[in-house]
Amino acid sequence: MRPVNRRDRSPAMTNARGIEMMHRNRKNRGFTLVELLVVILIVSMLAAVMAPRVFKGLGKAKSGIAKTNMAIIADSLARYQNDCGRLPDEYEGGLEVLLVAPPEMEEKWAGPYLRKSQLVDPWDNQYVYISEGQINPGSFDLICLGADGQEGGEGDDADILYE
Repeated sequence: MRPVNRRDRSPAMTNARGIEMMHRNRKNRGFTLVELLVVILIVSMLAAVMAPRVFKGLGKAKSGIAKTNMAIIADSLARYQNDCGRLPDEYEGGLEVLLVAPPEMEEKWAGPYLRKSQLVDPWDNQYVYISEGQINPGSFDLICLGADGQEGGEGDDADILYE
């Protein structure tokens, strides 16, 4: 069988070869602008749906961390009370006495009971310590003021009380 000469090809054969070349070139070209825009649109829609759920989860996680830190602070206050015979009051430094011994308690004090970073909530606010508890009479009150650092609030801004 002799090789086919270009002049001997029928128009159908030439057209088939052209389509084949077009498909080969199409595979090597990449994505069209329309395809890229469709993908960007889909990813944006997914992000818009998922973002509120992710941020809500972060707020709950920070509240959980605050509750855990408050339990650690309460445990440290109990150890301070065992060593020194009483809870610290706000006037001698409040929670700071868990880090540094007050002058009148240097002999009994066996701290530090905490690291300084544990006295700050996940929103970088100080925990509120009240030695004569109003919420917990006969004990102390420990309060995290939430994301806004203000009393009251709802959602992430709500106060967290240690009980």
